[in-house]
Amino acid sequence: MRGREPILPHRRRRIPPQFSWVDHRLVREGYVQGRSAPGLALYLFLVTVADADGLSWYSDAALCRQLSCSGEQLRSARTELQQAGLIAYRQPLYQVLDLAPLPLAAPPSPRRGGEAASVGDILRSILGGAR
Repeated sequence: MRGREPILPHRRRRIPPQFSWVDHRLVREGYVQGRSAPGLALYLFLVTVADADGLSWYSDAALCRQLSCSGEQLRSARTELQQAGLIAYRQPLYQVLDLAPLPLAAPPSPRRGGEAASVGDILRSILGGAR
């Protein structure tokens, strides 16, 4: 098939022997939407360096050097990731968390005049239009 060959076949990506990986659900389930560039950079760094339990002990100073950011930018990125449920932090320990399902949308509001909603409409609302 045309266009399916790598540009540099000798540089094909291979799965490394170490543990680190990035879960496809980050994109597929919308975890990256609305995240800042510093937040995503911190998350990628932590995913890359964390052990099999998702733990990392990098200091703020080391993270700022690695990510070329200020202490305030790091704190803001860390807070953003904590609020999104992507990491936990207790100085000096970071934990990359398992991706829990995102909260479901609020149930549909009652219809005017007592009109009944179909089961399909309710499920579409809950699932966000997914099929």
